[in-house]
Amino acid sequence: MEQYIDYLARWGHYLAGITWIGLLYYFNFVQGEYFKEADGDARIDAFTKLVPRALWWFRWGAMFTFLTGCIMLGFKGASVSLDLTIGAVLGTLMFLNVWLIIWPNQRIVIASNEQVKAGGEARPEAALAAPKALLASRTNTLFSLPMLFLMGSTMHLSGGHGMVGESSMMALGVSLVVVAALELNGIFGKQGPMTTVRGVITSGFGLTVVLWAVLDML
Repeated sequence: MEQYIDYLARWGHYLAGITWIGLLYYFNFVQGEYFKEADGDARIDAFTKLVPRALWWFRWGAMFTFLTGCIMLGFKGASVSLDLTIGAVLGTLMFLNVWLIIWPNQRIVIASNEQVKAGGEARPEAALAAPKALLASRTNTLFSLPMLFLMGSTMHLSGGHGMVGESSMMALGVSLVVVAALELNGIFGKQGPMTTVRGVITSGFGLTVVLWAVLDML
């Protein structure tokens, strides 16, 4: 029975993860670039009709990816590799960013656009909410590349790193410090090189190389 629960959780993890990360890339690579060129009426219409629907699938995709991931980790118990540990930390931070930063701030932006569409004034807090949501979304895009790489390397890449133990604590600690610094920037900092699509993709590949090098060398 346990193997069926484990496999169903894995299947659900794939389905929900594809939905979540696919929409994350849509928001950052497609919708965001469109909004830079769209006129005011088109933006308002999209924020009142399209964005709420996309965010529903986005946030619940994140929720079910996280929950099924927890089930899978529960079955693994103590036999969790170093790669998977860092990947799980990245995925958890991404999930928290969705529910605690992106969604609450996007709700403000959506409500503001609905108010404008009804003939009212934009909410003043929307001017601050939109950049907060965007920075967290960019941070999630940054994290997604090493997260997916490390999730796969633990099972499919020869030379992947073994179980977490005393010999790997230095690598784990340094990796967590790097990730924590980037997460703090995602909450309180600036987009920096992640302002552009090319920049966030390049930064994501760079972070993947850095984390892999830390895990491989320490």
